[in-house]
Amino acid sequence: MEPLERIGKATVDVLAALLDGDRPRWGLEIIKLTGRPSGSVYPLLDRLERAGWVTSTWDDDADRRGPRRRMYVLTPEGAREAVKVCSARAGGHRAGDRNRGTATARRAQVSR
Repeated sequence: MEPLERIGKATVDVLAALLDGDRPRWGLEIIKLTGRPSGSVYPLLDRLERAGWVTSTWDDDADRRGPRRRMYVLTPEGAREAVKVCSARAGGHRAGDRNRGTATARRAQVSR
């Protein structure tokens, strides 16, 4: 696994969104969950994928209308690193963020 050179708040938000669920998420869903713009989220997802933290596939749901969705999921190693990152960063955020990050990390540890 390639280490990430920098992990900012936007990266933590994206990792938390990926941790906070038991299924793959698509890019627009991550954008809505994080409140981050697409110009931040998609490059982060690409960087996380190149680092081996995330894998992606195209959704082939023929019954759904609209363009195909690119689905993103943490790799097992990426999930472990994401829990570490989110837990470490939770201490430096506002109380609401800290509680959300800790709960997310706990759910990820329990579900994995």
